Amino acid sequence: MPCESTVCSPNSAPISEPFPYPSHLRSSFLIPTTSSPTPNSLPLHRYIIASFAAPFPFPRDREEKPEKGAKELQLEFFSRLFSVLCSFFSFLALCCLLIYLRSVAVGMGSIAPPEDIIFRSKLPDIEIINDIPLHTYCFERIAQFAHRPCVIDGATGAVLTYAEVDAAARRFAAGLHGVGIRRGDVFMILLRNSPEFVIAFLAASYGGAVATTANPFYTPGEIHKQAVGSGARLIITESCYVDKIREFARERGVTIVTVGDGPAPEGCRSFADLMRTDAGALPAVEFDPNDVVALPYSSGTTGLPKGVMLTHRSLITSVAQQVDGDNPNLYLHEDDVLLCVLPLFHIYSLNSVLLCGLRVGATILIMRRFDVGPLLELVQRYQVTIAPFVPPIVLEFVKSPLVDGYDLSSIRMVMSGAAPMGKELEDKFMAKLPNAQLGQGYGMTEAGPVLSMCLAFAKEPFEVKSGACGSVVRNAEMKIVDPETGASLGPNQRGEICIRGAQIMKGYINDPEATKNTIDKDGWLHTGDIGYVDDDDEVFIVDRLKEIIKYKGFQVAPAELEALLIAHPNIADAAVVPMKDEAAGEVPVAFVVRSNGSKISEDEIKQYISKEVVFYKRINKVFFTEAIPKSPSGKILRKDLRAKLAARFPIGPFP
Repeated sequence: MPCESTVCSPNSAPISEPFPYPSHLRSSFLIPTTSSPTPNSLPLHRYIIASFAAPFPFPRDREEKPEKGAKELQLEFFSRLFSVLCSFFSFLALCCLLIYLRSVAVGMGSIAPPEDIIFRSKLPDIEIINDIPLHTYCFERIAQFAHRPCVIDGATGAVLTYAEVDAAARRFAAGLHGVGIRRGDVFMILLRNSPEFVIAFLAASYGGAVATTANPFYTPGEIHKQAVGSGARLIITESCYVDKIREFARERGVTIVTVGDGPAPEGCRSFADLMRTDAGALPAVEFDPNDVVALPYSSGTTGLPKGVMLTHRSLITSVAQQVDGDNPNLYLHEDDVLLCVLPLFHIYSLNSVLLCGLRVGATILIMRRFDVGPLLELVQRYQVTIAPFVPPIVLEFVKSPLVDGYDLSSIRMVMSGAAPMGKELEDKFMAKLPNAQLGQGYGMTEAGPVLSMCLAFAKEPFEVKSGACGSVVRNAEMKIVDPETGASLGPNQRGEICIRGAQIMKGYINDPEATKNTIDKDGWLHTGDIGYVDDDDEVFIVDRLKEIIKYKGFQVAPAELEALLIAHPNIADAAVVPMKDEAAGEVPVAFVVRSNGSKISEDEIKQYISKEVVFYKRINKVFFTEAIPKSPSGKILRKDLRAKLAARFPIGPFP
């Protein structure tokens, strides 16, 4: 007979006394209280669960423990809950530690990071010789078309051949050397479109100097800022603009060279006089392909305008990506006539019109300013074949009743850039020019500037989609990243567009912090634009991370206008955001907080700003508010202000 103090084996006779479950399990779903199971009669799974659930070892005696009170049960419950929570948070901390250690390992190179999803051109890469001076590259085949027309001045009808432009640029470079401009020195070109602009820019390359281009319609304050920021030692401008810069130039010892008929104004040098210098007076110039040759200004993704350092290498690479190779992305040839109505101080016109045109030996027809009537007349007279436009010009073109009175059949290609163009406008424009190929490109000054271009412009064209900004240029890489995590995204996923290649800028002049924030350690330039690449490798732009306002393709930096507004004694705070406009694309509008007791009006604010900035930066509307919404760090919450505009203007002021 088995001893009463031991538990019988499964083969033993059933014991008559109840199996001693812990009392706290009797009311649980595991153990019914209405029965008195024995080890033999208890289902195996409940037996195992009960054994592990018990807070103490399986008892060897049948003596039942006393019932626990409510307080004891409550204490035990919270004790177990605390243990579970401790275990959970310990596990969480361990996971965080492992993630941190992995990130450190990735940074040290012991673990490879996730591979980027890279988008490339449908066109094969080509060999690009970019270790030569820019002028050498542009005039590489000058022997073939030395006597062909290079530049035509639309205002006067004057024609300069390639040989004449080359010789003039050499002489002017020697003239600049004669007034003290040396390798690496900066001079400013403050001119409207003109043959003198072309000559002056090429002279920078010949002399190893740097040309910073500026809008001649800038106010004296704007010119002063760029001249000081760039370190310009000389300014080339028209006589009519001298009064804007005379005082500044005198204070800083800056030489002024003027373009125009007649003698130069007092204290200035004549462009024509410098052109008379013997080209042989220019000594041999040491050259490095990474020397800066162009210094256009851009506001980048945020903040005030900054000098973008474009080198000989970067500009050559960008031009080659467009027009070189057996099947160039932008098929231009020596019989083409390119209309140069977009301002040459803007990188779009400087690169894709002037430099690309020079490279292929085409004729460049220069217009000093945009006017629909004269433009149509010049297109018809000179049989223009390539028309680089921006959407506001396309809109004027569509609306003008004059268009139907001219023969525009010579136009074979219309390039649109600097701002997106909607399908409705595309359709209306193509109804006017049914035989022309219309396509869009996408660029950014810092990117050299072209990131993507319509492949319908190729020598062997591709089918393209409406609304696309082309495909990424050859010899470059593009990726789309999540703005929050930086993770690389695949086709049809929206994120920030990044570009990498020899064409991107060297950096911002005298601003390493802004450079670091724009170009990451792996060489990717972050554009601040939101877009995606579809399954056919076509690029679409859908939004902007950056704050820049685009007025007819011109950049307007909100920070610049905000600084002026806040400087007014009757304004306590201000913020500037874009509002949609049919003619301009976007216009700047201001939210203003008046100073205590101030009654400053909208008209007074507009007049104040208009005296300080060029026309396209002027405030279009002013909205008075009690406060400017800001983050805890003090950053303006522009999305909140955009939401206010959207509520006030139901059509929606933003894409």
